[in-house]
Amino acid sequence: MRIPILRLGNILLTSLPPDITDEHAERLQSDILERLDQTAVVGVILDITALDVVDSYMARILAETAQMTRLMGSEVVITGMNPLVAVTLIEMGRELTGVTTALTLEQGVASLKHQIAARDGDPPEDPVDECG
Repeated sequence: MRIPILRLGNILLTSLPPDITDEHAERLQSDILERLDQTAVVGVILDITALDVVDSYMARILAETAQMTRLMGSEVVITGMNPLVAVTLIEMGRELTGVTTALTLEQGVASLKHQIAARDGDPPEDPVDECG
């Protein structure tokens, strides 16, 4: 099983399935790095909303994928972390230090766009609601 990686403009987005295996996680990591090498994307979103549990190996894969993504010149945000996963990561000593997280995909996209703008020296978009 290959986990789909969607391209949204200059951002890659992937959502980890609830039944992801270690082999699938490794393949996803490799696929993300390959896509970064082949495209001009500047950001990656890893959505873990479907994951009820994250073991130490999956935590390591997520952290390493984020670090590798940054080394290849792209920003990364992990979205959809539930409270149980957050507690488990801390208890295991896998805080995902240096990894940006967001509760929702929408917040993750906004955070990623802000990171990209700040990195590129562009002024951040005005967060004021257009209706008001």
